Amino acid sequence: MSTAAELSDLGLGEDIQSLSTQELLERYKKDGDEALKWAIVLRYEGLIKSVALQVRGVYSGFAQVDDIVNEGILTLLKAIDRFDPDKGVKFDTYISKRIRGMVVDLARKQDWIPRNLRQRAKEIDNTVVELSTDLGRYPTDDEVIERMGVSRERYQKDMASIALSDLLSLDMLMDVRESDDCRIEVPSSDMSTQPEATLERQELQKTLADGIASLQKNEQIVLSLYYEKNLHMKEIAQVMNLSGPRISQIHARAIQKLKNHMEQYYRGDIPPANRKKG
Repeated sequence: MSTAAELSDLGLGEDIQSLSTQELLERYKKDGDEALKWAIVLRYEGLIKSVALQVRGVYSGFAQVDDIVNEGILTLLKAIDRFDPDKGVKFDTYISKRIRGMVVDLARKQDWIPRNLRQRAKEIDNTVVELSTDLGRYPTDDEVIERMGVSRERYQKDMASIALSDLLSLDMLMDVRESDDCRIEVPSSDMSTQPEATLERQELQKTLADGIASLQKNEQIVLSLYYEKNLHMKEIAQVMNLSGPRISQIHARAIQKLKNHMEQYYRGDIPPANRKKG
């Protein structure tokens, strides 16, 4: 169905298409006409479908495309009602953050990381805790492997998969992948808002930097060695004179802190006044 036909079904004329999104918002805020709200939704329907396809394409265990689209439309309807044009924020910038927040919420509900991987991670964590209690120190890789009764190859493969799942979880929330085909982008429906998108990107990077700066020193070192220097967990353990499981524990704790920090950002729980100035 064409846009004109969809507008006609809403009881609106084609002249609506000549109005900017800002003008439509202002008219809706003034008149409260639900048809105008849906006219705005039509403009962003393609954007929502684009995000849904990207998310579904990168994270195969995620929700169905239709489910993501439906959640996106509900998010957009709520955002339209909550948006305050007097605050001087572009609607594209505003809805971009809301849609990313929707992806975060869906990820938590869907629990997209494979269940068997979560179970293996839990088994390793429990074994490390048990051995730490028995030995009075953090156990070595060999001690964990012996207690679990698994091969070294299986253990190392599990540790690598757990580290990767942590990275993908954080990546999904931050949208900072360098590879364009693996990136969850929220494209602008108006090219004139690209400067705002650049500013938003800078704010995102600054927020992440603030989150990293708030980590403990050993957590910062582990992240730096793992993601910047590309060292393996075993190599980091040798550099820091700690056991492999201990390094994995520090890594997991740091990632969780950053995920929580970025979730607060996406939900608007970190007021601009409280953000550090760059």
